[in-house]
Amino acid sequence: TFDAFVVGTNNQFAQAACKAVADAPAKTYNPLFIYGGVGLCNTHLMHAIGYAIAAMKKTTVVYITSETFTHEFIDATQNNSQVKFRKRYRSADVLLIDDVQFLAGKDRSQEEFFHTFNTLLDGRNQVVLTCDSPASELKNLEPRPLPRLGCGPPGKMTPPQLETRAGQRQTGAGGRCGG
Repeated sequence: TFDAFVVGTNNQFAQAACKAVADAPAKTYNPLFIYGGVGLCNTHLMHAIGYAIAAMKKTTVVYITSETFTHEFIDATQNNSQVKFRKRYRSADVLLIDDVQFLAGKDRSQEEFFHTFNTLLDGRNQVVLTCDSPASELKNLEPRPLPRLGCGPPGKMTPPQLETRAGQRQTGAGGRCGG
């Protein structure tokens, strides 16, 4: 949740952008692209968005890692259930996809992701993605959605300053919420 997230200078802009999305899905920052290294709480902010939206509204929120998206897409292709797969993801009011860098080099999964991404954005549904690097640095990833990823605010997460780490210890966050 946002309450369990320790805000510092390293993540305050990303947290504010995530909070704005949670308060008004698909109105601001759509798509929202959050990036930063491992352990900087990109996933925490993504979950906070999902929990906040689900608590406020009767909204279909779908969270998935890109690895699971890929595995489910392969399974749907093998079992001839692509229609069911597409309906699940393309009918979401809010789609949260974690670790989008995992799609690199997986051409068919990227193609499916591209069409899902466009369907949701064209329908004015919220899309939030996390990644370990900026969109401009992603290699072997379908270039078509990349310009749209760069259109929102940079949800960059960096390692926390000493003050933020000290705040985590005081709040009991244990270094897990805020980087």
